[in-house]
Amino acid sequence: MKRVLLKLSGEALAGEKKTGFDEETVRGVALQVKKIVELGTEVGIVIGGGNFWRGRSSENIDRTKADQIGMLATVMNCIYVSEIFRSVGMKTNILTPFECGSFTKLFSKDRANKYFEKGMVVFFAGGTGHPYFSTDTGVLLRAIEVDADAILLAKAIDGVYSADPKIDKNAVKYDEISIEEVIDKKLQVVDLTASILAMENKMPMYVFSLNEENSIVNTINGKFNGTKVTV
Repeated sequence: MKRVLLKLSGEALAGEKKTGFDEETVRGVALQVKKIVELGTEVGIVIGGGNFWRGRSSENIDRTKADQIGMLATVMNCIYVSEIFRSVGMKTNILTPFECGSFTKLFSKDRANKYFEKGMVVFFAGGTGHPYFSTDTGVLLRAIEVDADAILLAKAIDGVYSADPKIDKNAVKYDEISIEEVIDKKLQVVDLTASILAMENKMPMYVFSLNEENSIVNTINGKFNGTKVTV
């Protein structure tokens, strides 16, 4: 794969604390990404904001405002994680769909491609820039726009299951499943809007555990233990 988008959940980066950051976890991700960049893969990164904000669970905040706070949480995450990436010797840049002063650069496909050509890891923060769209939709949108070969979904769970394995002990893990099946069975991979984008634009996804040792490197090298979502 020449170019991939890596989606990291905010909660996974928080480690056992479930909030804020676990620096060792983030540094481990950085070192893995450094390896695959050195092997010639261009990497874009989208990070969720769940380690800071879960606004949709509140009935006291307007949905638009809650989503705006969530977008800013992803910007904070990308600034922090990009700095950890730099500390291990990588070049990074952060793109957002809205102006953030000198903190980030405004997203455009041409700008992203220019950064990729320079060997930078490109962070796509701020989601789509609009309320009512999740980070899932944001990662699919950016992957399609920059012509990524695949999306890597690094989660707290090691793949796609027929049911929640924490609740159902009989849940079966899929090695491979089509996006149509994901939609039909209402499986929790990405939300419905993102699933339809993946199906219509034939964007494969690889779902695996961030907690598994070298899981990002292994996925790129074909030693994949998660679930491939085909198109």
